[in-house]
Amino acid sequence: MAVTPPFNMYQLLDAKKRGEKLPTEAIKWMIAEYTAQRIPDYQLSAMLMAISLKGMDAVETAALTDAMLFSGRHLEFNDRRVVDKHSTGGIGDKASFVLAPIAACLGVKVPMIAGRGLGHTGGTVDKIECIPGFRTDLPLEAFSKQLMEKGLVLIGQTPEIAPADRMIYALRDVTATIDCIPLITASIMSKKLAEGAEGIVFDIKHGSGAFMREKKDARALAKSLLATGKRFKRRGVALLTDMGQPLGNEVGHVLEIQESVRTLKGEGPKDLTDLSVELAAHMAVLAGTVKSLPEARKKALTTLKDGSALAKFADLLNWQGGDATIAYNLNKLPVAPVKTVIKAPKNGWVKSFANDQVGYLLIELGGGRKTKEDKLDLSVGFTFHVKVGSKVKKGDALMTIHHHAHQQSVADHISQSFLTSVVRFSSSLVKPVRLITEVVRA
Repeated sequence: MAVTPPFNMYQLLDAKKRGEKLPTEAIKWMIAEYTAQRIPDYQLSAMLMAISLKGMDAVETAALTDAMLFSGRHLEFNDRRVVDKHSTGGIGDKASFVLAPIAACLGVKVPMIAGRGLGHTGGTVDKIECIPGFRTDLPLEAFSKQLMEKGLVLIGQTPEIAPADRMIYALRDVTATIDCIPLITASIMSKKLAEGAEGIVFDIKHGSGAFMREKKDARALAKSLLATGKRFKRRGVALLTDMGQPLGNEVGHVLEIQESVRTLKGEGPKDLTDLSVELAAHMAVLAGTVKSLPEARKKALTTLKDGSALAKFADLLNWQGGDATIAYNLNKLPVAPVKTVIKAPKNGWVKSFANDQVGYLLIELGGGRKTKEDKLDLSVGFTFHVKVGSKVKKGDALMTIHHHAHQQSVADHISQSFLTSVVRFSSSLVKPVRLITEVVRA
């Protein structure tokens, strides 16, 4: 039976449950009513699950994106230099804190409206809140002014920008409705278009720690995002990147901020450095501030060597009320005091990680949310001492758990789970993982 006005949620839920296409006006009505809090969470949660199971076509996805975009204010800068990056998230993904200062040093104006943790992945806003005093709640006027005058700003989702997404995002986090291309597309693009970005570089993860497990699904999401950007006359490029193991060596909020600062000093792990430089280089080319990718890569590396990227990060902290001295003194960020080291049970090579399980183990330690009301312990986390392809001997350190004394039993459980359910070994040589697996253009 066709969905016709006057609309009601039971009617829409029944239609989508049967795999029917929802009319554009029905989708707009649903988002407007939910944003106005006239549709309860339980009905919207049911709709999210129905969409995850039955899907949405391109027309429905466009309607959902538009409805979420226009649920609040949207900014227009009309400046080609305003270019943002978006990652679909993963374990240890802290690249935003590295690439944004680099891109700003290359003349890009970087408007970051970031999210909190989603499912087994960490959130940029949660991580930056490790910095005492740092404000992620700037009003839009201050956001716009800082962007155009300073070239770099980072805030959380606000009630003004895509409020529908802000509300739906929290539901998706706890209802197992994250890995759905129409929902991801509408969520990402409603924010990026509302913040006024003229160009967007996407980092689309695939692998065991990503929402898109298969590369083909990551490619499909990339094409969906780029098609939506093209519809709004926005320039874009997508990098498909491997998330079969943590990015960098640290997982956990304070630990990841510390690693980001070390990377800005030119002392970070190769994978995080390489990815951050590549994403920043694509941003600079999209912004038109650097002519070619080779030149942009060279200039990006220079900002790490000469200290300008680190200084820009310190400026960002200062501009938004944070303690900028942390950029030069990481001891000001306390890490949980107790360390439990997980050691290799045998000789061999590291073959693979069940990377999503790393995220779930962090949740068990208090570093992630089980419900949207949960408060995070920012000080706990993991330090990885090996990568896929690493050769290990029995007794070598694989991972260190940073926790509190009262969590020793939890740490012991994590140690056992890590060896039985997360890491896999091979008796023969394993090649290192290729980080950037494909570049997709509009």
